[in-house]
Amino acid sequence: MKLKTATKLIGVCALLAFIAMVSGCRRGFEREAAAMTGGTPARGKTAINRYGCAACHQIPGVGGAQGLVGPPLDGVAYRSYIGGVLGNTPDNMMLWIQNPQAVDQKTAMPNLGVTDAEARDVAAYLYTLR
Repeated sequence: MKLKTATKLIGVCALLAFIAMVSGCRRGFEREAAAMTGGTPARGKTAINRYGCAACHQIPGVGGAQGLVGPPLDGVAYRSYIGGVLGNTPDNMMLWIQNPQAVDQKTAMPNLGVTDAEARDVAAYLYTLR
């Protein structure tokens, strides 16, 4: 009986350690993304919901974001290009978010009137998607 209890305790401890590690990594990604963009990931997630980005994109962490028009945004932080033409830098991400037609006149992504501050926040959230 003692062996089963010890085994269960080890399993629970391992699970708690894993959860703590993943949680710590997520906070680290958020701090890094905020430093890169000058934005706040939590406000970016709110802006993503407000602007209806989920209608076109699949976006991890955003409820109902199962759109199939634009590309899925999981792992966008590691991609080489934004919109297929811009190098993936914070300034380029913000440009694309605010005015995609300035980069590619044929893009289906609309200009939604995103402000500078909101573009920083949205970019910050997107850079947490690794």
